Amino acid sequence: MDLFCGAGGLTRGLLDAGIPVAAGYDVDEACRFPYEHNNRGAMFHKVSVADLTADALAAHYPKGHRRILVGCAPCQTFSKYTQGLDNDDDPKWTLLDHFARLVRELQPDIVSMENVPELQRHPIFDRFLATLADEGFHFTSEREKQLVYCPDYGIPQHRRRLVLIASRLGPVELIPPTHPGKKQRTVRQALAHLPQLCAGETCESDPLHRTSRLSPLNIKRIRRSQPGGTWRDWPEELVAACHRQRTGKTYSSVYGRMEWDKPSPTITTQFFGFGNGRFGHPEQHRAISLREGAILQSFPRRYQFAPKGSDYCFKTIGRLIGNAVPVRLGEIVGLTIRQHLGEPVTI
Repeated sequence: MDLFCGAGGLTRGLLDAGIPVAAGYDVDEACRFPYEHNNRGAMFHKVSVADLTADALAAHYPKGHRRILVGCAPCQTFSKYTQGLDNDDDPKWTLLDHFARLVRELQPDIVSMENVPELQRHPIFDRFLATLADEGFHFTSEREKQLVYCPDYGIPQHRRRLVLIASRLGPVELIPPTHPGKKQRTVRQALAHLPQLCAGETCESDPLHRTSRLSPLNIKRIRRSQPGGTWRDWPEELVAACHRQRTGKTYSSVYGRMEWDKPSPTITTQFFGFGNGRFGHPEQHRAISLREGAILQSFPRRYQFAPKGSDYCFKTIGRLIGNAVPVRLGEIVGLTIRQHLGEPVTI
């Protein structure tokens, strides 16, 4: 079972690793099409985890099979981008507690939880670990071993995640990095083969390979932008007024281009906008496309996020892609679980 399943990144990865997934649960109806269309056999249920019962989950598991429960509670509440904000009234704070409740009630054999590294600093994470310990799960308590640098596992973006795997069957740890050091995948390896586009264009053969429009001013800005550079490289007349002020001069991680031969920046829900981060294409004068963002999240090239002929809303699809667990990371979790169960795996 995949809780907080989103568009299916974690489910797709588990399936690729050879682990059957029966169902995913989420409150976002926009997830239904990509989840079911791309993950044969897995059914989408629009139900809040806060309202979900162990009996409903148990009905999905065939008799005689190991019960695996995975999930990624919404992470914006815990993200470094919202630190210092008053989030106490955000209902998302309690969702990890509901995940823990379902672990107690369902009694699965294996649990995996993925989130942002900042979650480690919050009491709700300690409560989750305490639940696992009380229920007899084995897991690594070393905080550093709970953190994953995604390029080390073949994901072409500088993304760090908290990944916890717990088992009633014995000690378990994530498999060692598969792409350490110089083996890391780059933007060039991931994106160079895609058709070229201008800002505001859509690829005829792939409607998801579409780019947002740029204003005439931003066209001038991106033409003066260098891969790995910042807006500080621009002539004074192109610099935004907010960046000329003392408080804005420290915000250099916007209006930048990616570099061909390095992993990309972390893909956020706003990756399709040139001004929202270092999301400029390394050489084409545009932000990366929706398809390029999905590929950097390690979704398969043909993964569909909307039915053909529908409205490909940048905001909606950008949210689905940016919020997803990278597919390759889900596959690594799945391979770890299979290895833990004594099954032969190819890593």
